[in-house]
Amino acid sequence: MFKKHRTKAIPPPVLQNGHEALDNNNVVSNKNPPVSPVTNSLQFYCQLAHGSPTAFVSGFSNVKELYDKIGEAFDMPASDIIFCTLNTFKPDMKKLLGGQIGLEDFIFAHRKGRPKEVELQKTEDSLGLTITDNGAGYSFIKRIKEGSVISNIPHIKVGDHIEKLNDVNMVGKRHFEVATALKTIPLGSTFTIRLVEPMASGFGQIAPKNSTRAPKKAGYGSGKETLRFKAGGKAEIQEQDDAMDSGIEKINGVLESFMGINDSELATQIWEMSEGKLNSMEFAEAIDDSDLAAFEFTDELIIELWGCVTDARQARLK
Repeated sequence: MFKKHRTKAIPPPVLQNGHEALDNNNVVSNKNPPVSPVTNSLQFYCQLAHGSPTAFVSGFSNVKELYDKIGEAFDMPASDIIFCTLNTFKPDMKKLLGGQIGLEDFIFAHRKGRPKEVELQKTEDSLGLTITDNGAGYSFIKRIKEGSVISNIPHIKVGDHIEKLNDVNMVGKRHFEVATALKTIPLGSTFTIRLVEPMASGFGQIAPKNSTRAPKKAGYGSGKETLRFKAGGKAEIQEQDDAMDSGIEKINGVLESFMGINDSELATQIWEMSEGKLNSMEFAEAIDDSDLAAFEFTDELIIELWGCVTDARQARLK
């Protein structure tokens, strides 16, 4: 209906802007990457989720750069970071750092912990996993469907980084590549999955005190403003937009249903593609003319995504 050859729902392993992410902190670096003038003037508190002193991060414009600077602040390789959460040290998948950070948010970095290997048999077409990635080369489990094959295996948990499938390295692959690799495992076959779990928290039940939250910066408004990471890698301070936030969340839900992935950056880019579009045909054309064409979204998926946009615009989402 929209495009003659749009047939697939699972994309090829190519996406030009797939690795866009965050940047800098207050630690002096030997490198001199370009620094966003917006984020260079902001500072965010950061801790390692398993326990650490507090550091400041600033000057970043994408996630990968944020991880680099967190690594510098805590004298560790940035590649040790599986994911970050906002305002909680717990591996709460609802608090994942995605396409935006509130100006007063506290960042917790979850570091690699114990590796583990699990051998299992694929007895159903769907394993019940939702995969996301950290924007810097690590895919991990965001959700495990209740009653699924995986839900009955206690050693596989939400937050685990998927490092290998049958000795094939998954590091550096996007979430949709990992999801595709899992889908293509033949039904009835036995395979091995190597996982790395995040380090267990040493905070116990103690959350950061209010006094540790970053003080409000003069000139940045009410605290409802957020630092958003645009698809082109630029970071911008914007007022909170409830329609956008609800639309992106709904788009993410559709991506999970159709593709088994969760990606706030991709969902944000899809939302941006809808800006100024009056109908699904214009929306589909905008996607086909962008790097999102690599995903070869089906007509059915395009219609579902456009429905998310119109529902959010008309405040039908809660």
